[in-house]
Amino acid sequence: MSRTAILVDGAFFLARYRKVYGERDAGDARAVAKTVFGMALEHLKAVDRPREQLYRIFFYDCPPLEKSFIKPVSGDSIDFGGTGAAAFRRELHDQLRRQRKMALRLGRLSERGEWQLKRSAYQQLRDGSLRWDDLDDGHFEPDMRQTQVDMKIGIDYEGIDFILDPMWQGIAPDLHEHIDGLQSVCPRPS
Repeated sequence: MSRTAILVDGAFFLARYRKVYGERDAGDARAVAKTVFGMALEHLKAVDRPREQLYRIFFYDCPPLEKSFIKPVSGDSIDFGGTGAAAFRRELHDQLRRQRKMALRLGRLSERGEWQLKRSAYQQLRDGSLRWDDLDDGHFEPDMRQTQVDMKIGIDYEGIDFILDPMWQGIAPDLHEHIDGLQSVCPRPS
């Protein structure tokens, strides 16, 4: 009998986790890692496969940014490696490595050392609720992209039946042609 592999896009999962579960356990790396594992088992149940059919859970992510940058407006320095978000990501990766049947696949962050205006700030500037003169450091984010993660996913899932769990998030219509099924097993966010 064939075995089942579960693939998790870490950045997407963590963003949706906060929407689905609110702040409950959002900063608790151990609880988040257990949720990943629990959702994988729920997917097996949903397709009537016994737990023993789980081959592996592949969690794709990038390590946290560990550099210091100069903020774009104030000129103050920020050490991203010392932030709570970086500490959480390091602890989550450690917890995932300890989970049975879990394979952590880390890509890398490609950063240019530049800042970009957040999408929400663009929207506020367009609708007039924010003026250019009122921009501050909080309206910017580092310009970063994940690299090698998609390649690792492609290597791991080529030729398998692909069921997508968007955690109740809508997906682009053209994505349907690349998947074999769509199913969310977590609670629907309110």
